[in-house]
Amino acid sequence: MNHRKSAPQALTIVGPGRVGSSIAAAARKAGLQVDLAGRELTAAQVDAQVVLLCVPDSAIDEVATRIRSLEGPPRMLGHASGATSLDPLSGEQGEPVFSIHPLQTVPDGQTSLTGCPAAIAGSTGDAVAMASGLAEVIGMLPFEVAESDRAAYHAAASIASNYLVTLEQVAAGMLERIGVENPRSVLAPLVRQSLSNWEQLGAGALTGPIARGDLGTVEQHRTAIMANDPELLEMYDVMAERTRAMAAAPNGAPAA
Repeated sequence: MNHRKSAPQALTIVGPGRVGSSIAAAARKAGLQVDLAGRELTAAQVDAQVVLLCVPDSAIDEVATRIRSLEGPPRMLGHASGATSLDPLSGEQGEPVFSIHPLQTVPDGQTSLTGCPAAIAGSTGDAVAMASGLAEVIGMLPFEVAESDRAAYHAAASIASNYLVTLEQVAAGMLERIGVENPRSVLAPLVRQSLSNWEQLGAGALTGPIARGDLGTVEQHRTAIMANDPELLEMYDVMAERTRAMAAAPNGAPAA
């Protein structure tokens, strides 16, 4: 459903870090009036505004409490955290609150959010519409995540992004230890193609010795890892077992 008409015309963003600055840049480009502020807000900055907190998760409760104490509190308060619930935003009066979390790595304050999926939530239908409308106006693709599922959502995002970097860095280190130069450059084409295959085929993109049932090669892997990187053997075995379960699942579906 298109909620663009529910998007605010003016937006105060608290927190001029990477996420706050990137959202501010996208909102300004979309024609919104944007005030990018630090944590010390005045009543004039929040009066009749939609305020989006882009502060560290641990600061959301404190900043939200300070904002609610100002004269002329905002029409609606939201945050950009993926893991934090809406609870820290809600005051005693039960004002509508929302969240919008760009599902994207944001390395700097000018990161493009165009086409970026965004997890949204709201305490009321109007709050959900506000979050969806804001996401759509600045070029993101909103999808709703229930409050009870927020931690699972954020865990999935962390696995998809952070753990991918961890796995590739582990693989690069293994190549470096056997004398391969520029291991990231060597592995990058394989990683990109594998990611493209997964995007199209899901678990059906599996290749390699486990997918084809070549247990002898898997044992060779384990022997080499034990000799060169013994601390990685447990991780290899866990990943191998999960891969084996996916490869054995009907129609290549991910194992439950």
